[in-house]
Amino acid sequence: MIIDCHCHAGKGDLLTGPWDTDAPIATYLRRAKVAGIDKTVIFSPFHSNYQQANANTARIVASQPDRFIGFAFAHAQRDKGRIYQTIAEAVTRWSFCGIKVHRMDGPATREVCEAARAFGLPLLYDPVGQTDLVELLASQYPDVNFIIPHLGSFADDWRAHLRIIDQISRYPNVYTDTSGVRRFDYIAQAVKRGGAHKVLFGTDGPWLHPGVELQKIRLLGLPPQQEALILGENLLRLIQNVKIVPMQGDRLTHPQPMPIHQQNQRRISLPMPTCPLRGLHE
Repeated sequence: MIIDCHCHAGKGDLLTGPWDTDAPIATYLRRAKVAGIDKTVIFSPFHSNYQQANANTARIVASQPDRFIGFAFAHAQRDKGRIYQTIAEAVTRWSFCGIKVHRMDGPATREVCEAARAFGLPLLYDPVGQTDLVELLASQYPDVNFIIPHLGSFADDWRAHLRIIDQISRYPNVYTDTSGVRRFDYIAQAVKRGGAHKVLFGTDGPWLHPGVELQKIRLLGLPPQQEALILGENLLRLIQNVKIVPMQGDRLTHPQPMPIHQQNQRRISLPMPTCPLRGLHE
């Protein structure tokens, strides 16, 4: 099974560039099907209201629940004081399996990390090349798994790539994804130094072609078992301990582990997906 761990979907509302205007998932799906990608983690483009954006993401996931895995986007600064409630809604109502935070909105905070810890979610944090914070995040929250996309820099910053390679080698809870990394040798070095179990395949779709991004992994020439880790098994492992939030009336209680036999239970009328905890070797 091939899983793309990094794809945007839906519309933004800021109109300053493709990244906050529109992420046409239909175009991506056509290309991903040809490439042989089976499942995709999706989250919103940049948006002025991530609660609204997450609801939009949920509708896209519900349209193809066997195809999409939802991650909740959060603004670490603007959503301050309500991060927990935002993530609780995403997990409980829509069965989202992770959190996305971007440094362009603001650096990751304790509030974001504690929400990730509370719900057993991986935190996909784009530091935009400012990778020093990853040291603090990893050491302060050793029980939270951090996925640092683009080897730390979409802007082709080789220094950031080297720092992330060092961090995935030293911290058991720091991972990276391969989306948009143009300097191929750094991908190879990440696998060699950090191990195949610390690298995830991602595309940054729909703006980058998923077939091109997938070919980078193929060209590593890895043994089948290591390639399988990068192409999906690592992601499935990171989302397998998601915790649900029991309800008492209209109030949320403390998160509890999600029993496998309850994974197909739905909390809203629309058919919403659950985290794909099975099928590691499909």
